[in-house]
Amino acid sequence: MSTVSSAPPLWLRDNCPCADCRDPRNGQKLFQITDLPAGLAVETVLDALTADGAPAREVVWTPDGHRSVYADTWLDAHLPGSPAAGPGNGPGDGRGEDDKELWDAAGLAGRFPEAEWAAYTADPAVAAGALESVMRFGFVLLRGVPLRDRQVLDVARTFGFVRETNYGELFEVRVEADPNNLAFTGARITPHTDNPYRDPVPTLQLLHCLVNAAQGGDSGLVDGFHAAALLRAQDPQAYEVLTRVPVPFTFTDDRTTLVAHRPLIGIDPTGRIREIRFNNRSIGTLRRPAAELEAFYAAYRRFGALLSRPELRLEFRLAPGDCLIFDNTRLLHARTAFAESGERHLQGAYADIDGLASTLAVLRRKAVTA
Repeated sequence: MSTVSSAPPLWLRDNCPCADCRDPRNGQKLFQITDLPAGLAVETVLDALTADGAPAREVVWTPDGHRSVYADTWLDAHLPGSPAAGPGNGPGDGRGEDDKELWDAAGLAGRFPEAEWAAYTADPAVAAGALESVMRFGFVLLRGVPLRDRQVLDVARTFGFVRETNYGELFEVRVEADPNNLAFTGARITPHTDNPYRDPVPTLQLLHCLVNAAQGGDSGLVDGFHAAALLRAQDPQAYEVLTRVPVPFTFTDDRTTLVAHRPLIGIDPTGRIREIRFNNRSIGTLRRPAAELEAFYAAYRRFGALLSRPELRLEFRLAPGDCLIFDNTRLLHARTAFAESGERHLQGAYADIDGLASTLAVLRRKAVTA
């Protein structure tokens, strides 16, 4: 196990919390890494106390004699080699598979993530629980949201900011006479993520149900991280292909041309699943050698079959006043076909998960200090 003396000197000094190194008002660093002296090393380690009396270790540095005081609790959580600082144990950014609970439909039986709008807006604990569900499971369903035009924008602003796109601040999910997207028809929509042709892609989507009187039109969600993990376990070669081959996603209408080249399964630098982009309506023509195309399409078909498994799909019906918030980089959403003679009207909007994560962190901090 690493000790203060054996920790990498530049790393330890870069984390010095003293007022000469960090602005006490905001915690931001006051120096550049190149400002630190060459040959930096720990000269002495002493027992000490922090300003609030907590046990700490004081480090005296050579060659400049600078003194740094590190709380024992900080060292226990961050020193390389400490159990809490091991791979997968430290706090991630909430986006990768290690920070999630992967699920299939049976796994959510009896614990469907939901909250009442009145409680969500009145009780910070309920709000925190709902937002935590989005980070953990990928979604939450708010019930009893007022049936008002553009209310979905007010829902988004309870935790972040609306992402405006070529569809506007919000989009109407209803039958259109001249639709530029199959979503605006009564057709069956298979599991997909939205806007894979954008860079960056909107990371959150909201759907607020105003009317759902049509025959059909039931909703479905699939945990894309879970499906990708199954593919990795069952067919590692196919998984590798889908994490490596960039796919040209495109969208074009009279006013817009959008293109993004990304793999179907996005991974982080440690190789863990971080993003799913899957939308058969938006995949353009791949230009690769024949052998690579053969491998890609075999893997694409295998992944598509996994995503279509009934046991992976959580099915439910949105009722007027329901507002679904979900992670568009993880969950695939779908709907059954519905009779266009019946009335079905949802309003949707996009937002970003960093705003939701920020709001959740503030709610948690306030709960601890209350």
